[in-house]
Amino acid sequence: MPNPLITLQRLGQSPWHDNIHRDLITSGQLARMIAEGDITGLTSNPTIFEQAIAGGTAYDAAIRGFAAEGRSAEQIFDALAIADIRDAADLFRPVFERTGGSDGYVSIEVAPTLAQDTAGTLAEARRLWRAVDRKNLLVKIPATAAGLGAIQAATADGINVNVTLIFSLERYAAVMAAYIAGLRARANAGLRVDAVFSVASFFVSRVDTVVDRLLDQRIAAAPDAAPMFAELRGKAAIANAKLAYAACQRVFSGPEFSDLAALGARRQRPLWASTSSKNPTYADTYYVEALIGVDTVNTMPPATIAAYRDHGAPALRVAEGLDAAAETIGALAAVAIDFEAVLEQLAREGVASFSRSFASLLAVLVQRMATAGRIVRPR
Repeated sequence: MPNPLITLQRLGQSPWHDNIHRDLITSGQLARMIAEGDITGLTSNPTIFEQAIAGGTAYDAAIRGFAAEGRSAEQIFDALAIADIRDAADLFRPVFERTGGSDGYVSIEVAPTLAQDTAGTLAEARRLWRAVDRKNLLVKIPATAAGLGAIQAATADGINVNVTLIFSLERYAAVMAAYIAGLRARANAGLRVDAVFSVASFFVSRVDTVVDRLLDQRIAAAPDAAPMFAELRGKAAIANAKLAYAACQRVFSGPEFSDLAALGARRQRPLWASTSSKNPTYADTYYVEALIGVDTVNTMPPATIAAYRDHGAPALRVAEGLDAAAETIGALAAVAIDFEAVLEQLAREGVASFSRSFASLLAVLVQRMATAGRIVRPR
C-alpha cells in the first residue's frame, strides 16, 4: 500500500511536522522521516519548545554552558531555538531545492509577548531572519491587529512569513491583503518578489472544541431539540476552513494578485494547524481527511502523522461542499451561537496560551540554570 503521506503530496498538500526537539535531530529520526517522504517541512511554537526543553535532559549541557557565560534565560532560549531551527532547516534544504522553494520550510516564532506590538514584532522578525540565516526559514507572526502591519513590512523586506493563529475569515482576508501589499511594496521598489514565500496558518480543531461545548450546553437546556443541536457537532471547524480555502482561491486567482503573479510571486499557501482530533469520538484523521486540497499545507503532531501514515485515505476534499459549509455557519446563528465571538475568543486565547508557555519555558530555564550554580532571573 502506498504511503498516504506521499499520496498527499501528489495531490498537492504538504505534510509538515508540528514538533521539534534536540533528540529528534541528533537521533537521526527527523532525517529518516524526510528521507522516507513522510514530511516536507516543520513548524514550532513556544509550547513545543517548552515541552522539548522541560521534558528531558537533551538541552542541559548547553544550558549549563550558556549559564556559565552569564547569559539570561531569554538569551539561552534564543540560542537553543536558533540552533535547533538551523539544524532542521539544513535537513529540509534538499526538499527546498527539489521543489524550487515551494516546500521544505522550517518555522520559528516571534516571542508571543510582542503580539500587540507592531514595531517590536517587526524588529524581532528581522533579527530572527538574520540570526537563523536560512533561505528555507519561515518567521511566525501572529495574526493580531498589531501583527498585520508587521506581516506587510516583513514581506516587503523579503522575509518569509508564517502567519499564525488565524481563526476568522475576516482576519484571514486582512492577512492575505497584508501579504499582497507587502509584495507590491517590494515590486514597486524594484525588488524581486519570486523568492518570497508565505503560509497562512488557519487553526481548525480548536474551533470545534468550543462550538461543541456550546452545543452540548444547548442540548442540556433543551433536550427536546437535541437532534438539531447534535447534528452540528464536529462541523463548524471544517466548514470554516473550507470557506477559507475558497476565499484563498478567489483572492489569488483574482485581479488583486494577477500583476504580482506575472512577476513570479507565489500564492500564500493555506496551512491547516491544530488538526489533531481533540474529541476522542472523532476519528484520529478526521480533520486531515476533510481538508486535503491543492497548494495547501497540513502541519501535524507526531501522533497524527503516524495515524495518517497507517490508515489515511487521501482524496481531494477541501473544495467540496462549500454550500453545505456556508449552511453550517448559518445554522450556528440559528441556534444562537455567535460564531464570530467564538473565533475572537480563540484568537485571544491562542496568544495567551503561547505567552504562558513562553513564561513557563523561561521558568524551566531558570531552574536548570540554578542547578548549574547560577540563577539569572527573566526580565
